[in-house]
Amino acid sequence: MALNRRDIKEPEERVIEISAQMQGTLSFKDPVNLKINGNFNGTMETKGTLTIGSAATVEAHISGENIVIAGKVKGDIIAKKMLVLMPTAVLTGNISTPKLNIVEGAIFQGRCQMLEEFLDLDELSKYLEIDQPTILELANNGKIPASRSGDTWVFERHQIDSWAATGKAK
Repeated sequence: MALNRRDIKEPEERVIEISAQMQGTLSFKDPVNLKINGNFNGTMETKGTLTIGSAATVEAHISGENIVIAGKVKGDIIAKKMLVLMPTAVLTGNISTPKLNIVEGAIFQGRCQMLEEFLDLDELSKYLEIDQPTILELANNGKIPASRSGDTWVFERHQIDSWAATGKAK
């Protein structure tokens, strides 16, 4: 039996647009396209694409996969895949990302560290085939290369590979 294109259900794209003043913690476990058009103060942990609109003002520590900034942001950013600063962007803070695109006109004040791919706790658990509680114990005791992003641990793949090659992963 042949499948027609319309018989295949594609995943529904989740889009959330916020045009209000908010503070607190925004955390998404599943991929979502999030657009902030208002003011936000706090912590953001996203999967998917986070867009800070040109009219937005954000003061937050941000961790996400793909991040596009067109507004004003104050705070540190970890982009696991890519960070784009649009011409209207004003960013004050440190950034860590494997891919960075600063479009002419954007303003960036801070430090930039071009890193390799990041892994979260779940991804690292699958990558190393070690249960999550063991990885958390190693991270909390400083026995595995890790850094904090808000309340979560972030692991840089090349550091993990070097660490595992020393035999400490056993």
